[in-house]
Parts: sequence; C-alpha cells; structure tokens
Amino acid sequence: MRFYGLDESDLDKVFHLPTTTFIGGQESALPLREIIRRLEMAYCQHIGVEFMFINDLEQCQWIRQKFETPGILQFTNEEKRTLLARLVRSTRFEEFLQRKWSSEKRFGLEGCEVLIPALKTIIDKSSENGVDYVIMGMPHRGRLNVLANVIRKELEQIFCQFDSKLEAADEGSGDVKYHLGMYHRRINRVTDRNITLSLVANPSHLEAADPVVMGKTKAEQFYCGDTEGKKVMSILLHGDAAFAGQGIVYETFHLSDLPSYTTHGTVHVVVNNQIGFTTDPRMARSSPYPTDVARVVNAPIFHVNADDPEAVMYVCKVAAEWRSTFHKDVVVDLVCYRRNGHNEMDEPMFTQPLMYKQIRKQKPVLQKYAEVLVSQGVVNQPEYEEEISKYDKICEEAFTRSKDEKILHIKHWLDSPWPGFFTLDGQPRSMTCPSTGLTEDILTHIGNVASSVPVENFTIHGGLSRILKTRGELVKNRTVDWALAEYMAFGSLLKEGIHIRLSGQDVERGTFSHRHHVLHDQNVDKRTCIPMNHLWPNQAPYTVCNSSLSEYGVLGFELGFAMASPNALVLWEAQFGDFHNTAQCIIDQFICPGQAKWVRQNGIVLLLPHGMEGMGPEHSSARPERFLQMCNDDPDVLPDLKEANFDINQLYDCNWVVVNCSTPGNFFHVLRRQILLPFRKPLIIFTPKSLLRHPEARSSFDEMLPGTHFQRVIPEDGPAAQNPENVKRLLFCTGKVYYDLTRERKARDMAEQVAITRIEQLSPFPFDLLLQEVQKYPNAELAWCQEEHKNQGYYDYVKPRLRTTINRAKPVWYAGRDPAAAPATGNKKTHLTELQRLLDTAFDLDAFKKFS
Repeated sequence: MRFYGLDESDLDKVFHLPTTTFIGGQESALPLREIIRRLEMAYCQHIGVEFMFINDLEQCQWIRQKFETPGILQFTNEEKRTLLARLVRSTRFEEFLQRKWSSEKRFGLEGCEVLIPALKTIIDKSSENGVDYVIMGMPHRGRLNVLANVIRKELEQIFCQFDSKLEAADEGSGDVKYHLGMYHRRINRVTDRNITLSLVANPSHLEAADPVVMGKTKAEQFYCGDTEGKKVMSILLHGDAAFAGQGIVYETFHLSDLPSYTTHGTVHVVVNNQIGFTTDPRMARSSPYPTDVARVVNAPIFHVNADDPEAVMYVCKVAAEWRSTFHKDVVVDLVCYRRNGHNEMDEPMFTQPLMYKQIRKQKPVLQKYAEVLVSQGVVNQPEYEEEISKYDKICEEAFTRSKDEKILHIKHWLDSPWPGFFTLDGQPRSMTCPSTGLTEDILTHIGNVASSVPVENFTIHGGLSRILKTRGELVKNRTVDWALAEYMAFGSLLKEGIHIRLSGQDVERGTFSHRHHVLHDQNVDKRTCIPMNHLWPNQAPYTVCNSSLSEYGVLGFELGFAMASPNALVLWEAQFGDFHNTAQCIIDQFICPGQAKWVRQNGIVLLLPHGMEGMGPEHSSARPERFLQMCNDDPDVLPDLKEANFDINQLYDCNWVVVNCSTPGNFFHVLRRQILLPFRKPLIIFTPKSLLRHPEARSSFDEMLPGTHFQRVIPEDGPAAQNPENVKRLLFCTGKVYYDLTRERKARDMAEQVAITRIEQLSPFPFDLLLQEVQKYPNAELAWCQEEHKNQGYYDYVKPRLRTTINRAKPVWYAGRDPAAAPATGNKKTHLTELQRLLDTAFDLDAFKKFS
C-alpha cells in the first residue's frame, strides 16, 4: 500500500497510532489489520494505492507515473465547476426525496454523494477513449440517484414511483423502485459523443447481478465485433461488506480473464461506508481491506477518501485509463460513510452509537467542497446558491409533472430492449409457431459433418474415430441418437443465422463423453477443430466453451448473455442436474420471475442431466419438483381448451417451460421451437444420462422432416391404442422411466391391458392432449408413474392438474418410490429393489383396489 497526499501532520498521526484499545473494560491489543484499517479510514486524506502485488513491471511503472509525478492532481477551474455542479445534483436529489417522502425507503446515497461525479468521470474518460456503450450493475443503495443523474432517467418517472395510488399497467407483478433498471442512449456532454447506458435490474441479493452484467457486456461486445472491449464496457458497484462477504464476487473475478468470458476489464467501484447493515468491519471480514478479493486477478486497488472530490475524480480517471490501456479489471474503493441507517427508517445508533455521533458532526461533502472553491475564488457564493436553486427548480417541476402519471409502466424501466423483435412489418407478431422439422438434405448434411473431421492433416483419438464412425452409420440409416439430434438442432439454427452459445463444465466433450463438439489434434498441442463452424458458408458462429468450476457465476453470466439478443440460443449445461442448486439465486431471482418483475423476456436454456441410475444421491436428481413448484399456472383451473393457438398462448402466459424428453427427435424439436416462437421464455430441460446410449432411444429422420413439431404428449401407439376399451390401466410418465415401463410391460405380456402415455412438456401443462388420452381409454384406471421419490419429482405437480383435466371424475394413483429425504440411495442393490417395487405397483392391476 502506498499513500499519496499526506502532509506532515498526517504522518505524525500515523506514527502515534494507538496499538491497544479498551473492549468491555479490558485492554486488548489491536490486530494489525485493524491498525491498517484505522490508518486508511482516519488518516488517509487523499489516496492509497495497492499495486505492489502486481507481477508486471510495465503495469507497476504505469501506476507509479500516474501518482508520483509532481503536481499530477491539478484541476482546471472549469473542471472544478463541473464537479461542483455534479455534487449539487447528487446531494440535492437525495435531499429533495427526503423532503417529499420522509417516511419512504429509498436507500439514499447520503455520505457518498461523490459516487455520482465519480461514475460520470469514469464514463466521460471511457467515452473519450472510444467506448460508446456502458453496462452497469449495482445494489440498491444510491440506485435512484444513479438512474436520475447518471443514466438520466426522467425525474417524473422516478418521483411517480413513490405514489401509492399508481396503478400497474404492464404484465407481471413489478418490483420496488430501487431494484429497477434502465436503458438510455444520449449525448455525453463532455465528449459530445453518443453513449448508451444500461443499468441492469437487480434483486436484493447484493452481488447477484455481477455475472449478469458481465455476460450482457460480453454479448454486446460479441455482436458488434468488439474483440478487445474498446466499444463496450462494464462498471460494477459494490458495498464494502458484500464485496468481501459474497462468494459470487470471487467467482465473477475468476471469469474476468477466461477466453470465452472476458469482457476486457471491468471498473469496480466500492461504496465503502465501513459498515454492513449493522455489522462492523471487524466482524464482517478477515482481510485488512474489503477489496482484497481483487488481488486474485492482480487488479490495482485505489483507496480514496470520498470527502476529497478532486482526489476521487483523479482516481476515477486513472481507473478508466487503466482499463483502456491494459484491458484488465480495476477497483476504486470510495472510503466514505452512511449518514442514515441501512434505510431511512432504520436507527443506526442502536448498534454504532459512537460512529454515528461522529457522522452527525460531519459536514456534507458538497458543503465542504463549495467552501473550498469559494475560498479559491473558483465560484462565489451567489453562483453556488444559483446552481442549487436551478436544480431544485428542475426537481419541483418534475414533481408537478409526476402527479399527472396515473399508470405505472415497468417497460419504461427495461434494461435490455429488443427493438424490432416483437413486431413484423409494423404489426405484432402472430402467436403461432411454424413446423420445426427440416428437409432430409439438411439433416443428412449436418449428420455427415458431425461424423467427420472437416480439417486436413488433423489426427483425432482412436476412440473418437469409432464414435464418429457410429454417427455416420446412424445417418446412413436415417436415425439419430441424442448427441446427433442436438447437433442437427444446433446446425440448422446456425444455417438460419442464429448464434448458439453452449457453456458449462466440460460441455465441449460432454460430461458423459457423448458430445465431442471440439476435436483435439493428438499430435499438435492446443490445435482444435469445431466441426459445427464448418457447416455452411455464411452460417452464424457457434460458441462452445468449458466454464470454470462455477455454477452461480457462470449461469448468471449466460443469463446476461441471453439478455442481449433474442436471436441467439444460449444454453447452460450443469455437469449433473443437481449442481444447479449452487446457482439457485440466479434461478429464483432472475430466471423464474424475471419477466414478471422486470418485463424482461429471456430465452436461456438450462440442460440438467437427470435420472435415477443407482449413482447415489448427488448425481441422480435435477430436482424437477423445485422448478415445477415455481410454475405460475393454476392447478385447479381448466383453461379454455378451444382457444385458438391454445398451445402457443399457454407458452406465452407461462413464466418458463419445463420439459423432459424421452426421444432424441423431441429434444431436437424443442430446441428449434425455442427460437421459432414469436417470444422468449426460459426453457428447463431434464436431459438423460443412460439414454444417451440406450439402443431404444433413437429417432428416425421421419420424426424430424417438414411438417413435424415438438410433441407435448406422446400417446400410446401399440396394441393398447388399437383396442382402447380393453385397456385396464393408463400410465402417465415422463422421461427415462418410460423405457423401464415398456420393458416390464413386454416381460409381463400386458401390451393390450396397459397403455403408457408420455408427458414430454410438463409446464405449461398439456390439459388438452391429456383430456383426449383419458377419454380414449374410458375403462382404464389412471396412475402416475415416476422413478423419483413421492415427495420429489413430478407427482405433486401432475396429480392436481390431471384431476382438474378430468373434472375429478377418477382418482389418480401413484406408482413410484416412497417419500425420502435424499434424492436417491447410495446402494446399488437398494436402487434395483426400489425400481422393481415401483414397476410391480405399476403393473399389478389389483394394487390400488385396497384404496378404492
């Protein structure tokens, strides 16, 4: 750490720091990190720079030159007046809100008003260096101020959010004002260049938006060909406690320099108010500084006193220059305070009485800086007061206009608009979906490329040669397995100009060694080939990338990537389905309710390997019950089944789509449907493991030709369907268990007595097709069969909807495993015993009579 701007009296204080303190009446030695913290907080009057850990001499010398050159911290009078005007806006905005709505939560910026000129300085300098798009993420503190004075959201749109009588007009449920985002394109007045600013909506989970912002930034860079991050950049704001305490910060930093994830440098700004809600730094972190996590990527860290606006502005300029020069992350630590409690209704004196006695003695930074400029003759008192009056008048006029707002439009706060997507020739797009089938020529061409090496003198592994040969034989036989079906879906969309990005742990090869989308030369180090990028002359690019061993960060990143454009298929695959639970925050706060909260559609696809195969509790279940529990349909209401385009309207109204395909052909169709729909919804796919190589899990080209579609339900097509009146039991199931059931049915010679119907799309629930199935078998008992435990899987979701479908005319019985705490047993014998028991129940025609 090096400190800049200390005078002799400061140094004298440093050398006479007390090294002990009294805690609870006992003298206690202060740890070194506390001494360092007090040095920083109490005595560092200007700037402290951490860079000695950086192992690049050029970068270290660059930093030294920026801070050790004499007279470097000089500002012109015009720059000082601009800084004062920005401080006026930042300060008076908060004061205006406090006067008008003193009893409302707004998570104001008091104590760090310098943040607004700091952000504007970073944006100004970046714009000067060629950046024309800045994507931002931040927690709730100061968000309204950033929206008003950085993004330039209309003030009346902000003020009307405080009106409790305002009616909601948009679809969805909305969100509180200090979580909302914004997208705005305007002129940067300092550089006279166009600048686009996007502030991503954020839940209360403080750092959750970090990877989302990074992913959106990466996507915008990708689509405009900005391979070095010179046009699009990101700024992330943090609180000190969250920056040190939230693991997602670490995950996001570790994405910063990975080839398929780098955004070529992010400027991190930490609002370090030296407290986390009510928790002291001593209790909140083990490191000397809240910013120490940034050391892992050799990011320079600039600590600066937030009550010294000129020092802050200089540091922010240097941070923007660093990012422009080295395309690496940089951290600005604004050492400040929080004048109020956690929110405006909170009493901080309960827990930090001495700290807040000192804070209440502090002059606001605007007053301090104005006094300095008046004493320097840069402005006079009347000019300063006129600047205040001018902004106060702007606020009052906007407040008057805000009273005319009667309806709340959340879409005005949209952070990622898709201009032109929702209309065709000026009219809303038709609520229909064309056939997802392809011509045989296209299927054959893609299959041939998938089973070959399109690069000369490229040596692949012998085992892979056998895999490609098998693929070629499948193509000759007009058949696809799971890997080939995926290949054909992807390849055809690339032909249609749709960019595809597949990300996750080990996705290039596939966890189960089935995909092999990246070939490795066995004789040349790091020489690879992606055949998917050799399909067509003018195809869209295919990106497939192994991720770091992260779920939370990577899923958030891919969600952000999918936000940027509707004309891309963005997929995240979990190594095993249950691993998604470490990314639960992204699923719960962004993917599931994102459209309802923020009117923001997103077409991300989650591929979650799932299936009970005796591999133990951790690699079996993708927890389908959790996704189904969060579906927004009503189990007790039968929709209007005669509605035109019923299936498409169902998809439009749902919050996400949940499927469990039993055939490669249906998997192919659902991937293509995801893009051909006239809107975007998240798609959750429970993908197979053993079915990847199951000899019966094959689909014919005939199931994928023009005119074919995704089958929401696959009905029985065997002997039972020929004589439906003789069927005694109709089994409903989904996914892999179908193959167990058909094997058992064949062994028992019950093909005419038991019909098996597969529900491929679980949500939205296919009421219309299942009603047809039930009516087809008038004498059959109805039973739901699953391999998951009764309190897990699909049963609690399917049963009430099936009952609603048939107007509760019959019971819906259960055949499956008993309730359990763990998703699966770790004992292979127990697994097989449980499987046989559920099959016995499914085919014992007397099994349910005792309950009748």
